[in-house]
Amino acid sequence: MFVSAFFGTASAQDAAARPQEISDDGRPVILSHMPRPDEVRNSAVFAASVDDLRRVVGNQPVLDLVALTAGTEAAAAVYPEGKLVIVEYINPQFSADADGKFRQKLESLPQNPPVYYRRIGNYSAFVFDAPDESSAAGLLDQVKYEKQVQWLGEDPFDFRKIERAFIYTARDIFVSTILFIVFGIIGSIVAGVGAGFVFFRVREGQRAQRTAFSDAGGLTRLNLDDLSESAPGK
Repeated sequence: MFVSAFFGTASAQDAAARPQEISDDGRPVILSHMPRPDEVRNSAVFAASVDDLRRVVGNQPVLDLVALTAGTEAAAAVYPEGKLVIVEYINPQFSADADGKFRQKLESLPQNPPVYYRRIGNYSAFVFDAPDESSAAGLLDQVKYEKQVQWLGEDPFDFRKIERAFIYTARDIFVSTILFIVFGIIGSIVAGVGAGFVFFRVREGQRAQRTAFSDAGGLTRLNLDDLSESAPGK
């Protein structure tokens, strides 16, 4: 549901508001967001203009700040607890701006009878002609902001998924690092043993071809113990 709001003095020339979403029964969805919708099904009003709201709740000065231009949606209904008006805005910024203006207006008005107001999500909800504050508060408590955003893919702001992905990624990195170190050590040992075995076999092969053993490492030495091979022709 896309809703926009502009503030100023409402007039009869306000653009006619059209519901942005229609439920399966052909009624504007915002009416189903009213408290106990079945109870006020036949009396709840989707406001095409501010005058529609006034016809339900009377000429309330705070309604002068509501302009039902294209996209802005509002609904009103009469309950035993009082007369309820809900105005929905397109985003939190517009809702916050409206909240400040409504509160400033209500503080400057004589409160007899008092007007009970609360911002609920992107809703600005009013209760007029309530018998007492507790009744109005109970009715406002039943107003639930029903806006839902569905992502075509995974929700990038789902912190539970982000946290879970971080844990799994950290776990995989830790396990991979440990396995790399372990297999690196094992590989180094195997490679060292293999290289040593090959070197030993080569040296054994060279030693087997000699007729006498010498530990001189190929250096020239005196053959005092008659262990060195005699030079050819000697």
